[in-house]
Amino acid sequence: MSSALLEAHPVQADGSLLARAESWLGHAIEIPAAALVVGEVAVLLAGVVMRFIFNSPIPWADELASILFLWLANLGAAVALRRGSHMRTTALVSRWGPRARAWAEALAIAVPCLMLVILIGPMTEYAADEWIVQTPALSWPNTIRAAAVPAGAAVMIALGLLRLARVGIADLVGVTVAIAALAGALYVGSGWLQSVGNWNLVIFFALLLGAGVLLGVPIAFCFGMATVAFLLCVTSTPLAVVSGRIDEGMSSLILLAVPLFILLGHLVEMTGMAKAMVDFLASLLGHVRGGLNYVLLGAMLLVSGISGAKTADMAAVAPVLLPEMKKRGNDEGELISLLAASGAMAETVPPSLVLITIGSVAGISIGALFTGGLLPGVVLAVMLAFLARYRSAEVAHGLKRAPIGVIGRTLLISLPALLLPVLIRTAVVEGVATATEVSTIGIAYAVVAGLFIYRRFDWRRLYPMLVDTAALSGAILFIIGTATGMSWALTQSGFSHSLAELMTSVPGGKYGFLLVSIAAFIVLGSVLEGIPAMVLFAPLLFPVAKAIGVHEVHYAMVIILAMGIGLFAPPFGLGYYAACTIGRAHPDVALRRIWPYLGALLVGLLIVAFVPWFSIGLL
Repeated sequence: MSSALLEAHPVQADGSLLARAESWLGHAIEIPAAALVVGEVAVLLAGVVMRFIFNSPIPWADELASILFLWLANLGAAVALRRGSHMRTTALVSRWGPRARAWAEALAIAVPCLMLVILIGPMTEYAADEWIVQTPALSWPNTIRAAAVPAGAAVMIALGLLRLARVGIADLVGVTVAIAALAGALYVGSGWLQSVGNWNLVIFFALLLGAGVLLGVPIAFCFGMATVAFLLCVTSTPLAVVSGRIDEGMSSLILLAVPLFILLGHLVEMTGMAKAMVDFLASLLGHVRGGLNYVLLGAMLLVSGISGAKTADMAAVAPVLLPEMKKRGNDEGELISLLAASGAMAETVPPSLVLITIGSVAGISIGALFTGGLLPGVVLAVMLAFLARYRSAEVAHGLKRAPIGVIGRTLLISLPALLLPVLIRTAVVEGVATATEVSTIGIAYAVVAGLFIYRRFDWRRLYPMLVDTAALSGAILFIIGTATGMSWALTQSGFSHSLAELMTSVPGGKYGFLLVSIAAFIVLGSVLEGIPAMVLFAPLLFPVAKAIGVHEVHYAMVIILAMGIGLFAPPFGLGYYAACTIGRAHPDVALRRIWPYLGALLVGLLIVAFVPWFSIGLL
């Protein structure tokens, strides 16, 4: 069943006036979205060149890049909505009959539209309130930046209404009745929901959220709708706060690397660099069962931490390897599962942003965390490598060891491409560029290599690549934005203190505490972004861990890896959906196949938890 909202609904003929209006609006937002990608690259690359070569930094470069980035994220989310790129799961809906599926598809349009209609007023209010705030370098009203959130919402509402106008009357009425009945029940029961305290979190963030996901509503809008319903029913918090949290979640400077690495992946493929690298790697490991699986795991270990965001790490690796792995007969679900698991595997590999964050909030030496994070990542990589070899389909192709001459020739051809990851890491280590900026150096290098070395640069593909980059980035970043709003709501409920008290009362000493921590952080990782959760719980739990004899670096590794497993575990872990988006696969294809990989990660995590040497042996 298609994941595209555009394609899956019973609508009128594509030549209708409504269809033409939707197409016109779609093209109207694709052009500025593509231009914003180019502008982002130009601003950040100019900042690197001026600072490193001419020793004359541009003081407003990062600020302008941040403004362009928020607009790119929100317009990209609108492009993704039109293209059906927002991630959703239809594992349950796909088993229903045609009438029930049509109703579910109408619901998948109506819920995002309803959420955005509820929030558009508060979003506009939030952006207007930012007028009195001036940006530090450019001295512009901050409304210029914050207006991206309501502007993107307005476009998505328009697209949603145009889509709803083309849905069958019976389905539209059915969805309206269902939503109205649920809203009425929540309104009538709001008093009871307030009286049960934090148990109401189960209603909103387990039952309501889970029902939305299972019914095929896009994941980002499930997060947002559950948060809005919670705030409206049991709190007096103004909804403008949600707009601020979405803004905050999508505005993190480190996430600037996401669209840039996606574009870099497109360029590496289009210029022939990807083929050159894969040909060389295949000549070395192609005869080994699951050889390219090992390459993917090794690549994730090497690039992890360069961008500071797992989505960017996956975006740098997946476009290079997955197409060739598919050609070799590997199941798409297996590849997405391995990609998602490799993202969780590398959470502790330095320089990880999570390590830096946990060190700062818990008062732990970041140098010790960097040292301690190496071996746990290797342990999980070894576990995944054993499983990947067992589940690989490549052996069926009867590939033979390549002659030395072929290896040498492919090495010579691939050398300029192989220098790209070396260039990226060297630029970060030597201080030429920040983790955010370094992808622009890679983009510039890929363009030069494509034009003058490999002589493959299809200008006709450039615009579609830019639009695709905007759509994929918007889909990923909008999930992060709504998840940030949801994590803030959970924080305000006092849930963190209740959880800390519960965890400190478990029997079994330090190992019982570690097991409970693993279970708790796997759950937390599936509903919270890693950094907000660490900021929330680290100050509470690290003193407890130290008091019962668990080394602080060891405990940090355990909870970071547990958080990573939750982050990449369906049906709620947004890292899983990010992997599906980057791998251009529907979430359903990996939904059943990912569990052995998560099991391998869990076994590796238990080894790290019960053998502290892997975390503290090198200190």
